[in-house]
Amino acid sequence: MAPLSEKVRELIQKARIVSFSTWQDSHSVDSIALFQAADDQGCYLTDQELEQLQTLSPQSSQLLPVVQLLRDQVSEIVDEARAQVIQTFPNMTEPGGGLYPPERAAACWRDFWHFLRCITYGIVGQRTDYTSSEGLHYMQLLYQELQVPLDAMVVGLEGIKTASLKRVAPDQSATLAPYFDRLIEQLKQFRD
Repeated sequence: MAPLSEKVRELIQKARIVSFSTWQDSHSVDSIALFQAADDQGCYLTDQELEQLQTLSPQSSQLLPVVQLLRDQVSEIVDEARAQVIQTFPNMTEPGGGLYPPERAAACWRDFWHFLRCITYGIVGQRTDYTSSEGLHYMQLLYQELQVPLDAMVVGLEGIKTASLKRVAPDQSATLAPYFDRLIEQLKQFRD
C-alpha cells in the first residue's frame, strides 16, 4: 500500500470525532480530563478510570457495567459488524472493491473499533452530544480523500449498534440506542 500523503496525515490528525467542550455544565474539570486523556491516547476507559468517574459523577454508575461489557467484547462486536458489511457488500474486499487491498479493509475495521470507543465515552458521560462537528468535518474530508465507501461504513456502524445492543438487557437498549444513532446519523450526512 502506498505511503500516506501529507494531506492525509494532516486530516488524520484533525479527524478527532469526540469533543467534551459542551460538558462543563454536567461534568467536573477532573472528569473531563479523564475522558480527554483516554481520547488523546485512543483508548477505552479502564476499570480504574471508570471507578474514578463513578466517584466524580455518581449518576453514571448504572451504565458503567454496560460500558465495561462493550469494551471487553469490542473484538466480537467489530467482527459481527465486519461480517454484516461483507454480507451486504460481498465484493467489497475483493480486487476493485472499496475495501481492497486488505490493509485498506483493516483501517476501516480499526475505525469501527474507534467508533465504539467514542460511543462508550458518550454513554459513560450520559451525553449524546459527544461528537465534534469540526472533527467530523475533517473525517469526512479524510474519507473523501481516501475514497472510503461510506455506505459500507454506515452499515458497519449500524452493525456495531446491533451487535452491542443484543449484549445488553432489553430495557437498556432504548437508553443506549441514541448514543449509537448520533454517530450513525452524522456518518450518513457524509453522503450528502
